[in-house]
Amino acid sequence: MGSSAGELEVRLEVTAPTGRTRLAAVIGDPIRHSRSPQIFNAAFAATGLDWVYVALEVAEGHVPAALEGMRALGIAGLSVTMPHKTAVADHLDAVDGGELAHEARALRAVNCVANRDGSLVGHNTDGAGFVASLRADAGFDPSGSRCAVLGAGGAARALVLALAGAGAADVAVVNRTRDAAVTAAALAGPVGRVAGPDEPDVVDAADLVVNATPVGMDGSSLPLDPSRLSARQLVVDIVVEPVETPLLREAAARGARTLGGLGMLAHQAAVAFEIWTGRPAPVEAMVEAAGRQ
Repeated sequence: MGSSAGELEVRLEVTAPTGRTRLAAVIGDPIRHSRSPQIFNAAFAATGLDWVYVALEVAEGHVPAALEGMRALGIAGLSVTMPHKTAVADHLDAVDGGELAHEARALRAVNCVANRDGSLVGHNTDGAGFVASLRADAGFDPSGSRCAVLGAGGAARALVLALAGAGAADVAVVNRTRDAAVTAAALAGPVGRVAGPDEPDVVDAADLVVNATPVGMDGSSLPLDPSRLSARQLVVDIVVEPVETPLLREAAARGARTLGGLGMLAHQAAVAFEIWTGRPAPVEAMVEAAGRQ
């Protein structure tokens, strides 16, 4: 017992915030469900960095004030989640001396902001995190693959861009609104196209099927007819809660390999960690923390 208590005391002394502690945060609405604090604080503990990460609920329409607060308070890094990714990108475009990274500029969406001596620089780490999760967690290389992406919102657009960048041979975007699908598919260049869910060469023929919509968060809804899935496919749902969505259950029942959203969450956070700190991310610690209840 004495040894354990001593170890606990040392750990508390190392991780307790001080006047020199650097602050990072996530903003969104709602935000209380976020796993980002446990992921990033695990990373800071694993690397011995004197940083702390918190969740801040910011109502829609208050993004400019939140970013000015980031600048005024010296918050070193900011993660951005729904519904603020586009609003943050719009605001950062006007920041003197700031520039959006390529992915953020193409997507018009930011999920990571770095404070460089008062200049706020935006990035989008979703696509890089998604491809890293495919490779590390599922052993899947998108190069040469046929992909079906369900959805055309900010997250879907990031995945479309990333899959094309990773060498996918075909990226079909399936979405209820055609105009949004056209915009998303254009990000994939010559390999991107718009498709209907019932076209036989889309979901049925895809090597990779990705749900990038919120459908399934209620624990019962499905974004497609599961009879179109097969054992030769990898089916991914980027929904984080619940961990096992109805789509993943149905896909597994048909023999398909499945991958949930926690891996992407951890890997995109790892990219943000490196942007903020300039150090290699402790990816294993972040993946492990993402899976904690």
